[in-house]
Amino acid sequence: MPPEFCVGNGTNVTAGEWYRYTPTEDTYLTVTTELQQNSGGDTRVHIYSGTCDALVCVGGDDDSGNIGNGYLSIASLDVTGGETYYIVFDDRWNAGGFDFEIYEGDPPPGPDPAPVTFTTSNIPVTGTFRAVVDMNGDYLDDVVSITATNVNIHLQDGAGGFTETNITTSAADFTPGWSLAAGDYNADGFTDLLYGSGSGVTFMRSNGDFTFTEVSGSEYVFSQRSNFADINNDGHLDAFVCHDVAPNVYYINDGSGNLTFYQSNVTADAPANLGDYPSGGNYGSIWIDYDNDRNLDMFIAKCGGEEARRTNQMHKNNGDGTYTELAAGIGLADPMQTWSSAWGDFDNDGDMDVFVGASSGTHKLMQNNDGVFVDVTAASGVPTLTATGIENATYDFDNDGNLDIASNGHILFGNGDMTFSVFTNQVSNGAFGDLDNDGFIDAFNGNTFYKNEGNDNNWITLTTVGTESNINGIGARIEVHTPSGIQIRDVRSGEGFRFMSSLNTHFGLGTETVIDNIVIYWPSGIIDNIENPDINESIIIIEGQSLTVDDYELTGLTIYPNPVKNTINFDSAVNLNGRIATVFDLNGKRVLNTKLEQNSLDVSNLNTGIYVIRLENEGRAINRKFIKE
Repeated sequence: MPPEFCVGNGTNVTAGEWYRYTPTEDTYLTVTTELQQNSGGDTRVHIYSGTCDALVCVGGDDDSGNIGNGYLSIASLDVTGGETYYIVFDDRWNAGGFDFEIYEGDPPPGPDPAPVTFTTSNIPVTGTFRAVVDMNGDYLDDVVSITATNVNIHLQDGAGGFTETNITTSAADFTPGWSLAAGDYNADGFTDLLYGSGSGVTFMRSNGDFTFTEVSGSEYVFSQRSNFADINNDGHLDAFVCHDVAPNVYYINDGSGNLTFYQSNVTADAPANLGDYPSGGNYGSIWIDYDNDRNLDMFIAKCGGEEARRTNQMHKNNGDGTYTELAAGIGLADPMQTWSSAWGDFDNDGDMDVFVGASSGTHKLMQNNDGVFVDVTAASGVPTLTATGIENATYDFDNDGNLDIASNGHILFGNGDMTFSVFTNQVSNGAFGDLDNDGFIDAFNGNTFYKNEGNDNNWITLTTVGTESNINGIGARIEVHTPSGIQIRDVRSGEGFRFMSSLNTHFGLGTETVIDNIVIYWPSGIIDNIENPDINESIIIIEGQSLTVDDYELTGLTIYPNPVKNTINFDSAVNLNGRIATVFDLNGKRVLNTKLEQNSLDVSNLNTGIYVIRLENEGRAINRKFIKE
């Protein structure tokens, strides 16, 4: 190798491949390994003029490519006719073979620019960065970092600036070395935190005055992904933690902010089995409604060990406080190595699809067809992304109305039809949220703020505030109706693997200038219908602030027998298959919820009393009262 490197340094370089090039006339030279057959490769090139004993660097490149993992090379420069140049590829990153091409004249067309770009700036944080989430109740996303005795917060001012504050805490038994989740589980208006470590779990519970009380369990938990969700749908936020080496654990809220520890199929009175493989293998949990029955289900990305240990799971919420693992029956029981998945309606057809991100091997894109998943990876554009990793999340980064996927710093920009355009090395997959209140999703990781520079597309951001449901509205399904169709999101706490992203729910609208209405299906069963909201605004929706629209198709509905012991029948001129049946007690608490498959409903497990049953479809509903004997 020569004594001077045109790009980088000589660390780990042991050899080089040399080529001599002499143009016949003055021209513009491009040397490129940016070729599809090199996808997944990593090259570095240096270009010299002069003689062997007096070489002069005139060009070079390391990672300007876009194909595959983004580590291929493109070097261009003006060259002089009759002069000899030396093109050298070194083995710093890879000693394997590859193809390269030389172009004379105008440079070859480069890849299209990404739909949005990100600029970076430094925000020095104290401790380990873990979250972008509102911490002070103003519904603006803040930057949160943690030490054992401090919560370091950079509070957003809504105009692109931040104010740093530090909240001293008593020493946490466990720190968030593996994951952090956020949610207001004691409903005091301030965000609480869950620290998932390799040996246990600590909760930092807000005291309602911007101070925290440390609460740690004595149980050994090798934490992976953690979440807040209303597991038993009683209106109070519970917590869930993936266990790497044992059955999963969760914490049930008594309604006063006190949490009781359970371990699936281990604790004698555990109310639900949420993953009980003896040696764990549970890495990336995410809570979503995959089958549109208004119940919050849980998918677990699994990894490591024998095939049974690393086979992904789907825990279907049965709407009665129980869960059933059924991934095999719906096409999701895959033994691939994965630490997280990204869920969203990638084809805007009204149900949640999933990108299962590989930590090794190949990624998968699974399309939801009425609750059964089909592998559509091959034609999706996803195979062009060969880089793997542990962080995957879903947002509409360019606000075009089609969901995108952030996978380990690369962005797959969605085309709205289960296909994607892959752009590598766009951001760092840390936490996501709107950190300058401009309606575009930014990223933060380490000390770096990745500002989304945006475009002219429109947007709306929603903050859900529960009254009967948990205060964050976690688990709510939101639909945004525009002239071009319907978009859906689920409000969730904890996605990807390690970081906590915004609890606000963001929608890109593309060129749409009006929203017809927004429908929110709350975990309590309440439905809100917000008509004609303003666009390019962040709005707060409080549960119960608007009226449900009556279902005119069911005005003649009758139910029988009434009183009933076991099964209610519905007499209707309309086929009720697919409608959501929800039963409430007289206190308004949801006690049963399911998607109808016939014109009847089993109520045999309900206690004796008076109930209201609601049938709902596309935000329209009708209620009937019945007596359970």
